[in-house]
Amino acid sequence: MPSKGVEPLQVVWFKRDLRVVDHQPLLQASRAGAVLPLAVIEPQLWQQADASGRQWEFCAESLGELRAALALLGQTLVVRIGPVEEVLERARTQFGIAALWSHEETGNGWTYARDRRVAHWARQHAIPWIEIPQFGVIRRLGSRNGWARRWEERMAEAITPAPEALHPLAGIAPGAIPCAADLGLREDPCPQRQRGGRQEALALLESFLIERGARYHRELSSPRTAFSSCSRLSAHLTWGTLSMRELVQAGRRRRDALKALPAGQRGEWLRALRGFDERLHWHCHFIQKLESQPDLEFRELHPLTAESEACDPEHLAAWAEGRTGLPFVDACMRALIATGWINFRMRAMLMSVASHHLNLPWRQSGLHLARLFVDYEPGIHWSQCQMQSGTTGINTIRIYNPIKQGQDHDPDGQLLRRWLPELRRVPLVHLHEPWTMAAISQERLSCVLGIDYPRPIVEPTVAAREARERLWARRQQQGFDELADAIQDRHGSRRSGLSGGRSGARRRRGSENDDQGEIQLGLDLS
Repeated sequence: MPSKGVEPLQVVWFKRDLRVVDHQPLLQASRAGAVLPLAVIEPQLWQQADASGRQWEFCAESLGELRAALALLGQTLVVRIGPVEEVLERARTQFGIAALWSHEETGNGWTYARDRRVAHWARQHAIPWIEIPQFGVIRRLGSRNGWARRWEERMAEAITPAPEALHPLAGIAPGAIPCAADLGLREDPCPQRQRGGRQEALALLESFLIERGARYHRELSSPRTAFSSCSRLSAHLTWGTLSMRELVQAGRRRRDALKALPAGQRGEWLRALRGFDERLHWHCHFIQKLESQPDLEFRELHPLTAESEACDPEHLAAWAEGRTGLPFVDACMRALIATGWINFRMRAMLMSVASHHLNLPWRQSGLHLARLFVDYEPGIHWSQCQMQSGTTGINTIRIYNPIKQGQDHDPDGQLLRRWLPELRRVPLVHLHEPWTMAAISQERLSCVLGIDYPRPIVEPTVAAREARERLWARRQQQGFDELADAIQDRHGSRRSGLSGGRSGARRRRGSENDDQGEIQLGLDLS
């Protein structure tokens, strides 16, 4: 039973919303009574196959800043470790819980099941659980029609201020923020990882809107320029140190201020910011897919694209470690391993090569990438994994040419020489295809293929042709087009004015044009 004379508490459960500004559950709970700000660290969540130490370190840094911000309001963050239902039950019996407050979350399959258990616990004890949307994803969405308008309405809402003060709670130990080892996470070196926390997010936002983003629309596709020209805010959106609403409104304020300047002083800013705004729409568009169909994390969106789960472990390991013998692929993978981030086009290429050239199951390669991404967002990630693997049934098949991608986006080889030091002496004429060097040249340059750097594990042209044949054979199956039209009706974007159904003949010819620009837009806001 709750302690006598103690009013039941308003419990605010922080999940991936680690901020006090634009946090409606926190503000509303503070108006209803004394607030217990609670973060529950669940070891079982961090043992899932898509979790990693680099993600936890970013989260822990953000929790530390959140704790400091809440302390300034009067009541520090309370951290507990264990299953959330058990933590809530202890709070209920010790203090009493008047209501549980949180943001809605579209997470992975584990958090979905966990939230269902929490909902059952709350009903069992007649405790209201108030969940509030934090961006444009809509629960129990019946139709995509009108979705973009509703997104705009949410983004136009006023930014919620932090509470003026929180009533301090006596006798409740704050609890320590655990380290990665406490959660059973293995060592995960990521020397160039971004730091977490709201102050870092605000600094990134300012530098992007005032300086770095001037050529965003031109420089987001190349890993040579994307590390500085992209906003780099994707991890902060994932962990909620900034809200989507804050980003949208800040970008539009900057755009309006630029419009007031003479045309000669604007540069290309208006186009850059328009592109960034569009990508914020796409962020929620993809997460909506997982919200509407949670099993797309595990099952092919189009059932007739399913293939054997057989996986070549040597191919998977070579791809995962950046030693496929395809230089641009290996350089991008090694950059990702070291930084926890890479731009969207290179994410798409890595997934495409894994799925098509190496014929790896999308779920296996997708899990590896999920662990490497500090900004891993399940809704975006699994939608993109399926899209790049050709399992949605509604998107144009794209098989990236890894040689051409390198020549286009790293023409002078700076990226390759940085991340593949074993190739540093190879002349540019051979750098993107080192297997074209004569054996005597390899010895002279101390880059002997098969010893200093791997030979290609596949012949890229042959592998691409075989993949194309596999993919189009799937699309010739009876009933494929009818199922694809139903998927388009459920998940396709309406912003381009497209109708739901499309001609099966057009899809068979490869001219499907469902979510225009998705391939290019998906994660480039990061």
